[in-house]
Amino acid sequence: MQWQNVCSVADLAENSGVCALVNGLQVAIFYIPDIRSTNLSLFSNPVYAINNYDPIGKANVLSRGIVGDINGQLIVSSPLYKQHFNLETGRCLENETVAVPVYACRIDEDRVQVDTRLVAPLRQLIKQGTE
Repeated sequence: MQWQNVCSVADLAENSGVCALVNGLQVAIFYIPDIRSTNLSLFSNPVYAINNYDPIGKANVLSRGIVGDINGQLIVSSPLYKQHFNLETGRCLENETVAVPVYACRIDEDRVQVDTRLVAPLRQLIKQGTE
């Protein structure tokens, strides 16, 4: 992994998102210390990172969405048309042929770090959603 320091944990507001420019990409970072998902062991930290671009609303807005839980899935609701994107897989709950890139994210001491290489190739996520 190629971890990039993005900010300190103190820069983040709990249970919400921020946008950071990482390697030229707009990345939405969510700090959710109270919600732990058990779906994927890779995502056991309280920070999650997805691309900030909403493919349905066609705007960089996902960092401003509301985070929550739908049927055990940790999600962010797009502030534009309210589609829900899973923070662990990037999949849109309303349309499984749509997904946003997901990036590895962690806390190392006080620093939030992101690796902008995709956790899962986007084509693979979309293909799995249509099976």
